[in-house]
Amino acid sequence: MTGPAAQRFGTAERGRHKGKHMARKKILIVDDSPTERHLLNDLLSKAGFDVVASDNGEDAIVKARQVRPDLILMDVVMPGLNGFQATRAISRDPDTKKIPIIMCTSKSQETDKIWGMRQGARDYVVKPVDRDELLTKIAALC
Repeated sequence: MTGPAAQRFGTAERGRHKGKHMARKKILIVDDSPTERHLLNDLLSKAGFDVVASDNGEDAIVKARQVRPDLILMDVVMPGLNGFQATRAISRDPDTKKIPIIMCTSKSQETDKIWGMRQGARDYVVKPVDRDELLTKIAALC
């Protein structure tokens, strides 16, 4: 794009055209808090990820099978199926077991982290999340 159109759209638009050939990574956010989902969605969208959201563990399992995200950010404390249970189900299902899961929770005890990893999580971050730390962990897994 050159001329007035390039000036009108600026560098962001040009970058978007360049990236068309590269598949954007898709992340499934699982959190029962609308505020947390919004914050994570905003952070990840601005970092160039496509985001799908779920507000409970049961729906997360269904979406993991349907959407096949490149990574899942999983809260722990949710009504119904909690994040540990959903992580265990996803990581043991032959169709979804290769999807890396990062527990993203306010539960900060070492025992919680160990338990999350035993359920199949590949990493663990404590809320409130540090943007750079989260993006580094995501980049290492997908």
